Parts: sequence; structure tokens; C-alpha cells
Amino acid sequence: MKLNKLMTAVAIATLSTTVLTANAASNYADFPITVKDYAGDKKSSISYGGQIARHVLHTSLMKLSKTGNGAANPELLAQMQAYFSGKETGRAILSPASQEGFTIAQTNVDELSKGKNLAGKTYKGAVAGWPGNKTGVEVLEFLIEKAASSDAGFDYINGMDYPQLISKFAMGAIFYNQAVDNYLDEKLAADVKPNDKPYKDGAPYTGKEHVWDEAFGYFGAPINAAGLDANEAYSIAKGKKEIFAKADLNANGKIDLDTEMLYAHAYYAAGADKAGKSNYLNEITQAFVDGRQIITDAKGEKLSDDQRSQLLAKADFIKTNWELVIAEAAFKYAGSVYSDALKLQAGVEENTDVKADFKKYIHHWGELKGFSMALQTGGKDLGEFSVKLNRLIGFSPVLLGNTQVTGLDDKGNYVQSSSISLNEFALHMLKVQKALADRYPLKARLNDQSEKLAALAEKLGSGKSTEND
Repeated sequence: MKLNKLMTAVAIATLSTTVLTANAASNYADFPITVKDYAGDKKSSISYGGQIARHVLHTSLMKLSKTGNGAANPELLAQMQAYFSGKETGRAILSPASQEGFTIAQTNVDELSKGKNLAGKTYKGAVAGWPGNKTGVEVLEFLIEKAASSDAGFDYINGMDYPQLISKFAMGAIFYNQAVDNYLDEKLAADVKPNDKPYKDGAPYTGKEHVWDEAFGYFGAPINAAGLDANEAYSIAKGKKEIFAKADLNANGKIDLDTEMLYAHAYYAAGADKAGKSNYLNEITQAFVDGRQIITDAKGEKLSDDQRSQLLAKADFIKTNWELVIAEAAFKYAGSVYSDALKLQAGVEENTDVKADFKKYIHHWGELKGFSMALQTGGKDLGEFSVKLNRLIGFSPVLLGNTQVTGLDDKGNYVQSSSISLNEFALHMLKVQKALADRYPLKARLNDQSEKLAALAEKLGSGKSTEND
């Protein structure tokens, strides 16, 4: 029933998007000022600099999380905390950074927006997928502290890749959560940030214009993403010089991070779309453009019932497909962990050097874990689905001695307990793919290994390979 409702929502919102697209702009740009009696000198009503500042705080934090030397490092910890919870001026943009043939315009966070941090916008609810009954903020603080004393981001004893855990969870707990459970939810109510008033005194944008802009900013797409091929968009995020001319929309010889760069879930939408089976990036961006046009067409007046209905349909389409992008990523990395676990088990049995394979295994598990926790921050009660996901994936991957992290002690140290074999954990990954495919109408299904579930289950028998507690 839930799947049928989700597919119906996708179909209805897609139809609505198709009807409006013919009359809408293709870029998220050039929306005029509609605020009544605006007396300033601005020419555009678009504003989401704070969201882009948080994107570069996130990418810079991820870069820092890879620089530990394996020992306590108070200086690195303080630097990471400055990018997560600090608001001080002068923080350099560590990533994205200029490279040969691909020059970045901004080098300092303040050039995008001043006084911004990540912690203040992080999911406040408890995170069931991580030990310790921590809130989203507390999980990220914990991971940052661990990363600062890690070996280039890795904890090989407990199977953690902190850059991946931090990044993938932060994208959900901050960007996804803020957009779908705030700006595209409560703040679209008729009596919240109304369209017939400026967002704040003197602002060149109405309440609804700015609310919609902020949601778009969190998605992380360049303003022309509705018309970009997935491979082109992906190349922008990678800083490929071959795409520079097309990415440099204003032809100023530099990539402007607020309008021309691809971040976060927009990047993963493009990654899914490259296979040619989905079109998440173009369609989500176009829905944002169409929604903004609906608001602009109200010309600074309150939205009519019909306009609100159309806008809410766009919001539903965006939220539904954004969730699918995250589910697609989790599906992909569950397939990777499946393959890694089987390869590791074979290496152990053959007594070969598995260090490189183990590193790849925990890297992929970190991506899977981060995305799976991110799915649970969108304001929905996912019920038994999230319980199943958390138990199958665990608090760590199964380690080489068939142990697994099962909790934390009173000092915040990991506690390991006996677990299942690597082959049985591989079976869990196939069950993760099945659970995701059963709940969501996935299109890309990258790295799909789910057809192997029955054969592996039969091979392993009915032992204790069902779920982790």
C-alpha cells in the first residue's frame, strides 16, 4: 500500500511538472523582485547564499576529516569544529578548490555568506542507526572527534571510514532534513512567511520566494542543472577542465560556487542518472524552477488556492524524488559491500593479504551507513523499515574476526561483540537491497545484486543470518 501511494505521488507530481515546464524558465535565475514598495538596489529576488556556504563548510569539513595522523590531534579537532559549529570569519574554502583548467571564484566562506555553521541546522532528533541514543548533532560531533584522531580518516580496528560517515550523514541530517522537513513542509503553510510580505524588513524577496530559494540551495544544483546531461553535471563536481566552458555560465573565467557548482544530493542524483535509467537531477531541478515561477507569478500577492495547490504538488515531487536519490545511493553501496564481504571472506580463507580489500570494504560500508541514516532524517516515521535497515547494516561492518560494534561504553569507546561471518553479512547486504527495492520505486538500481539473494541464502542455510540486533 505504501509503495502504491509513493508511486502514485510520483506519477501525479510528474504530470504536474510536465504541464508547467513548457511555460517555465529552464534556469533557476532571473526571477524579478515582486516585493511591494521595495526601495533597494537589488535586481533579483533570488537568495540562498547561506545554503551554499553550508555546502562548502561540509566539503571542507570532509577534506579535513581525511588528514588525521592516527594520534590525538587537538589542533585538527579544533579546526574541524570550526567548520562544523563555528561562525568565525576568515574560514578558507578547502574544497572545492581551483585546479588546472578549472578556476574557482571564491576562496573564503564569507564570500558566500557570513556567520553560518552546520551544527545549528542539523537534525535534532535521536538517531536510531548509531549507538548511544544520540541526536543528529551529537552523532556528527562524535564522528568529528573520532576522525581527528584517526589514521587519515580510517579506524581499521572498528571498521570506520569517518569522512564517508560524516559526509553522507551530514548531507541528510542538514541539507535533506532542512529542505524536506522545514522549507518544503511547515514553511509552505499559507500563514508562514506569506508571499505578500518581504521575508524580513528591507529584503528584496517575499517570504515564500526566500523559503523556496533556501530549499533549492540545499539540493546543491547549479542554476542550469535542469538542462545539463548527467555526465556534464558530474564532471563539474569533479572539476574537469573539459566542462569548464559550459560550466562558466557568466563567462567570467571562474566557476562561481553559488550558481555554477554541483554539491551533495544533486551530485548523487547525477551519479544515478549517468546509467540512463533515471533523470533525477533534471526533473528535481525543473520542479524547483517551476515552483519558483509559480511564486513569482503571484507578483507579491498572497498565493491563491490554485497556486498553493500547484506549489505543494511541486514540493511533494521534490521531496519524493530527493528521498529516492538517497535510497538509490544506499542501494548502490549495499551492492558494493556485498561484493567486498565475499572477496574478503575468500581472502581470509586463502590466507592472502586483504588490507586493501578491507579498506575498500569499510569505505563502502561508511557510505552505505551514512546514506541509510540520512534516509531517516526526512521527518517521516519509517517504522519497521528503518528498524530492519539498521539491524541489517549494523553499527559497523562485520570485522575480520567475525565481530561487530554493538554499542559504546560510558567513555564513548566502541564495544565489539561476536557476530556473523562475512558471507552472512554479504547476505544481509542483499536483504538491504531487497528492502530498499520493496519500499521505493527505484529506477537506477546501480550495482544491483539482489537476484543472488535466494542462492546465497540457500548456500548458507537458515542459521543466524537473518538480522542483527
